[in-house]
Amino acid sequence: MPERPSIYETEHEDFRSTVRSFLEREVVPFHDQWEKDGQVDREVWRKAGAAGLLCLDVDEEYGGAGVADFRYTSVLAEETIRAGASGLGFGLHSDIIVPYISTLGTPEQKQRWLPGLVSGETISAIAMTEPGAGSDLQGIVTHAVDKGDHYVLNGSKTFISNGILSDLVVVVAKTDPDAGHQGISLLVVERGMEGFTRGRNLDKMGLKAQDTAELFFDDVVVPKENLLGEVGGGFIHLMQNLPQERVSIAVIAVAAMEHVMDLSLAYAKERKAFGRPIGVFQHNRFMLAEMATEVHIARVFVNDCIMKLNAGEVDASLASMAKWWTTELQKKFVDQGVQLHGGYGYMMEYPIAKAFLDSRIQTIYGGTTEIQKEIIGRMLGV
Repeated sequence: MPERPSIYETEHEDFRSTVRSFLEREVVPFHDQWEKDGQVDREVWRKAGAAGLLCLDVDEEYGGAGVADFRYTSVLAEETIRAGASGLGFGLHSDIIVPYISTLGTPEQKQRWLPGLVSGETISAIAMTEPGAGSDLQGIVTHAVDKGDHYVLNGSKTFISNGILSDLVVVVAKTDPDAGHQGISLLVVERGMEGFTRGRNLDKMGLKAQDTAELFFDDVVVPKENLLGEVGGGFIHLMQNLPQERVSIAVIAVAAMEHVMDLSLAYAKERKAFGRPIGVFQHNRFMLAEMATEVHIARVFVNDCIMKLNAGEVDASLASMAKWWTTELQKKFVDQGVQLHGGYGYMMEYPIAKAFLDSRIQTIYGGTTEIQKEIIGRMLGV
């Protein structure tokens, strides 16, 4: 196979060694048990924080490394996928949620929350999806009433990643029900607030060790000091951060495809049928050739997105292209990988089976494939 295109320098590969060592020591031996438990051990978050693996772009004054280079994030995602450690919610925490606080937070909010988020003492979640509203954020019914020095929050959310373990939840709520998207605000709800409860840890098809929960808000008193960003600015704030989230999902997709390619190629060389390795049969050889070509193209595309993200040049359209195309390709890849493995591909002790189950959510969360195409179409003027 041709060498995979790389945008990494020596310091990124040094970081890769650190990440790989951490995963082999602190994650891989325990992940099977975490899958049975439905969540990872909270202590692994603290260990990740101590190892400098969380919130790399947070300023040094709050405990972070102050390094705004998305290549480090990509390395962490690639190694996590390679290790099969799909229960870790580190990427969601560091690359999707904490940036809201870093970019929108007041100096007081940053001082109050960021050090714990960097150290892993505080685990974050973002609560957008509701039982009756997914991709259509304007359809949410969770609402917060202004009571002067605080809001009273009521509503429910579902499919919330890190929902069980989270200590700090950015809640998307309507603060003005008559103002459309301009009536949406972001409120930070903290563990222990009266009226804030969690439902069950949802039983998902894949990502078994990643805690995903229902959240309920019953007359929760949220101080005005916990308003994140501008009143009524929540929708715009979310739109500004979504491109990074979607590129992050695309990075995961390509890393997963590379992992599936490695698994499939190794199996095709060692598994024999009719006295020959199955990879020498023309159908399988052609399929592997197609997979190698497609993953190479996907890697070049995502590498370009990463570098553009670093330069502040990723718009909503490009992020949507990366998100839908790579995740749909990932879905095809894992299906082909299972087929190549035959009966063994259906057995959970084979990594390809786990990769198949863990991949299915990729075309759904972060905005479905259909939503991504709608965004691109509108930006094309049609």
